[in-house]
Amino acid sequence: MSVSIAQHAWIVVADGHSARVLQNQGRDGIIELKELQTISPTNLLSEGPSGSRPQGDSPRDTDEATFAKQLSHWLLEQAQSKAYEQLVLVADPKTLGQMRPQLHKEVTDRIVHEVPKTLTGSSLDDISRSIGAI
Repeated sequence: MSVSIAQHAWIVVADGHSARVLQNQGRDGIIELKELQTISPTNLLSEGPSGSRPQGDSPRDTDEATFAKQLSHWLLEQAQSKAYEQLVLVADPKTLGQMRPQLHKEVTDRIVHEVPKTLTGSSLDDISRSIGAI
């Protein structure tokens, strides 16, 4: 499956602990990533995750679910302020699964592809190769 990633599209690479916000600077189907910012969880104790959590969840699991909620809300704020038109969401399968039900239609309408991989610690070149293979 080939997906065209537009110039200025955002690529958000996340796991349960952090997210990297990247932007494609390349043109004509070329992926050339620039890192815009890193997002870390905040107020984990006071915010908590959305919905009910399974009884056996560890505090770490709860923190990861809370961050997935925070990132989902942040992506909506950015979409509403027109910060991005297209979004590629790259996250480990667990984080991606926690985010999906919380993503607003304004965000999901901008998603051109999802990549279920853990790439937060990867180089920009490795991320480019991974999303270029879609």
